[in-house]
Amino acid sequence: MKTTFLQPCFKLNNIDRQQVKWIEKKKQKLCYLPCSHRSSQPYFTSWVMHCTERTFVAIKPDGVHRALIGRTIARLEDKGYSLVALKLLKPSRTLAESHYESLRSKPFFDNLVSFITSGPVCAMVWEGKDVVAQVRKLIGNTDPLSSAPGTIRGDFGIDIGRNIIHGSDNISNAEREIQLWFHSEELVEWNPNLHEWIYEKVLD
Repeated sequence: MKTTFLQPCFKLNNIDRQQVKWIEKKKQKLCYLPCSHRSSQPYFTSWVMHCTERTFVAIKPDGVHRALIGRTIARLEDKGYSLVALKLLKPSRTLAESHYESLRSKPFFDNLVSFITSGPVCAMVWEGKDVVAQVRKLIGNTDPLSSAPGTIRGDFGIDIGRNIIHGSDNISNAEREIQLWFHSEELVEWNPNLHEWIYEKVLD
């Protein structure tokens, strides 16, 4: 996981400068995001400190055909995560085989590749604290019938071969899949105002 610093577009006050120096001294793998003040003259009130990750999410052809893109995005946004990349595409066989490379020896490998290349896929990158593990929880188990109500697969899926959505299972695979599906310039760096209301402020 790489350390990410989102830089301010306005001057820091003395307190913020002290916090920045403390942050640089600690050199922890954390992301420090400025809180924006809701006024016509924005300024730093404090720094929001939290571990940040990115994960890859793909709504498969069945989910796209069933018009579940909007509802899936809504669930992740409702949780508090930020969308940093999105595109609709029909994956090539080469891309699909690379994506499922770890499953190449499995008897169902060809079926996986054939299905995900059969129609459009909505590929996304999401960002936030513990996003890899938390998105997996929101998605549910691989088999929709064993997924809890309230999860995406639990609410919308029945058959394991039509389980709607993919989410990276760990940080390492998330990084690999993001690089596989997206160019670096397609990832948008931005600082949502909602962070002020999701992450606890750090006070000395």
